[in-house]
Amino acid sequence: MNARAGRTAAATGTSRLLTRPMLLLLVASVGGMGGFYLLLSVLPLYAATAGGGGVGAGLTTGSMMLATVLAEPGVPWFLARFGHRAVVGAGLLLLGLPSAVLCLWSSFPLTLGVCLARGVGLGIVVVAGTALAAELAQPGRRSESLGLYGVSLGVPSVLGLPAGVWLSDRLGFEPVFLLTAALTLLALPAVAGLPERRATRAERRSGDLDGQGGDPDGQSGVPEGSRGVPCGPPGAAVNRSLVRPTLILGAATFAAGVLVTFLPLALLGGPSHLAVVALLVQASVAPIARWGAGWWGDRHGSSSLLVPAVLAVALGTAGLVRLESPVVVVVSMILFGAGFGAVQNLTLATMFERVPRSAFGRVSVVWNLAFDAGMGLGAVGFGLLIDRTGYPWGFAVTAALLLAVLVPAWRDRRYVRGEAT
Repeated sequence: MNARAGRTAAATGTSRLLTRPMLLLLVASVGGMGGFYLLLSVLPLYAATAGGGGVGAGLTTGSMMLATVLAEPGVPWFLARFGHRAVVGAGLLLLGLPSAVLCLWSSFPLTLGVCLARGVGLGIVVVAGTALAAELAQPGRRSESLGLYGVSLGVPSVLGLPAGVWLSDRLGFEPVFLLTAALTLLALPAVAGLPERRATRAERRSGDLDGQGGDPDGQSGVPEGSRGVPCGPPGAAVNRSLVRPTLILGAATFAAGVLVTFLPLALLGGPSHLAVVALLVQASVAPIARWGAGWWGDRHGSSSLLVPAVLAVALGTAGLVRLESPVVVVVSMILFGAGFGAVQNLTLATMFERVPRSAFGRVSVVWNLAFDAGMGLGAVGFGLLIDRTGYPWGFAVTAALLLAVLVPAWRDRRYVRGEAT
């Protein structure tokens, strides 16, 4: 049986996709990411209208992503030391509660402090959640399970991104801050049902922070020649086969950081509610594409769709040059959402396929570091750029950077084909 036939047979088995632990993980993720997405485009608006301008708006997203990137490498150690429940619960609280402080005091330094706290919470939730989603997946259905997990992260973006902008415009910023805190608190009961797996002292001494002790069930899906990835510090999980997926993801999230931070600002003064509609369309398409890419990846290989996914992200970004046309903006957001959702699943599944189960925690760290670093750099870099170029040229430059990533996407596709033959 060849590799493709083996994947198809496993993916069409009768194993359950939605187990009780997976369902509780999805509930916790929806609450946490709801608190994240509600303020993702609101805080830049809050900073800009308070006198921060484009640079201040970029710094809100950039500072949050910086805190996320700094927090993520330590998450596997905290999970091993304190367990999933305590760590994920702390992450949810950090994502939501600090926003309520902005109802009491209003200053740009305090806003950045809230963004830093939220960034740490985001780093905890996404690293722990991604690793758990891979570990809880049934044999032969990992890509589809990751797609389902991606939908749980996408549902809050569908509602939260446009709702945050709409509510802040209608009711002001303070109700959105309080709603964010409430959402994360409501997710806490689901955390009590997550697996409470802590590494033993022997596992912590040996560096097996995931507590998996290798790949005893043989379900890691790692191609021959890729096993034996060292399980030391986080960077040890990055072998050569992970470099290109990491670069592709970072470029896509660079564009996403630009979009979620500056699209509402770029459309100010345009047709009423166009920013809300554009964010809603993008956020609605992305999780569908992410799950669809997972379904495809289990049957045909995750890297086979990377080139068209990256191309869709680039074309969607390029379309924003025509900000004066509502139709072009909405179509561009459809393209961007489809490509961005697919890139998220394809790169994540590809990276998990290339390491043993004992390295899942490190791969989760690496993937989320690339995701969050890309978003932060996109927000800060674009904020500095548009003061000189304006929004249309800024989007054009971002699209050009994405087109350059087609080269590693194509080469990674050939790499995987070579492994299978």
